Amino acid sequence: MGTINTLSVVLLIIGIASLAAAVVLAVITYYRRKKALLRMRQMLEAAIEGTFTERTYDESLYSAVENKLSEYLNASLTSARRTAEEKDRIKTLIADISHQTKTPISNILMYTELLKEQELPEEAGQSVALLESQTQKLNFLIASLVKLSRLETGIIVLHPEENFVTGLLEEAYKQFHHKAEEKGLYLRMERQDVQEIKAVFDEKWTREALGNVIDNAVKYTRAGGITVTVKAYEMFVGIEVADTGIGIAEEEQAKIFGRFYRTMEVSGEEGVGIGLYLTRQILQMEGGYIKVTSEAGKGAKFTLYLPRD
Repeated sequence: MGTINTLSVVLLIIGIASLAAAVVLAVITYYRRKKALLRMRQMLEAAIEGTFTERTYDESLYSAVENKLSEYLNASLTSARRTAEEKDRIKTLIADISHQTKTPISNILMYTELLKEQELPEEAGQSVALLESQTQKLNFLIASLVKLSRLETGIIVLHPEENFVTGLLEEAYKQFHHKAEEKGLYLRMERQDVQEIKAVFDEKWTREALGNVIDNAVKYTRAGGITVTVKAYEMFVGIEVADTGIGIAEEEQAKIFGRFYRTMEVSGEEGVGIGLYLTRQILQMEGGYIKVTSEAGKGAKFTLYLPRD
């Protein structure tokens, strides 16, 4: 009987010792894992802050996972530096293109003006007019490409702020009503109940976006005119540009926002196919979007949605 009791005590002691060892092992493992996770967190925080270096850790203290994380962070930082360097090179290239082409284009336009003041044969006068037209087109194309490149590479940063929408309408009317009248078209701004409507947008670039849409409406409308209406919704403010122009076929509507895309119906008109692409890019950078509703031969309605928050 005494032997059985002694054996039970021994087994109990062994069980308690095993349990204690297991608890100690679990605690040690927990703290080791916690320490490793904390160190990896510090590595990630250093990477986010841009202060991570290979000296941030001692390889002998970490697992293979931590080592791989370090390699990944170093590769990411190297990639980020290369991206920043490439962005700087693109920025310099864009600035050089803009600067180097501005003077010769201005000189060509100046000389065409001087030639127009001379008494020229009819054929020569037509050539001068054509030269001026093509130079103006080249100037517009280069300016548009520079603008597009700056937006796409992040050189230009938009600063959306809460503004009254009515200012956009007033500026658009000043810019385009003469052009519309020259074609015998009307340009109407529905200002009723608009005075107090606000949205969040970058005023300069949103004016550019709206101007691109109205310019297209004037360009591709032969009779009637364009009506601009503002509608307030719960989350967005919609600026609707409706025209009585040639319209857009349904199969073309998904393509017109692509860069340099132009439909066959407008191939004879001035333009390079960047305006709507720029407009969509600007609105997306502000947290908004653009929508089109149209039928071929029945006009088009473009709505620019600007966030209210």
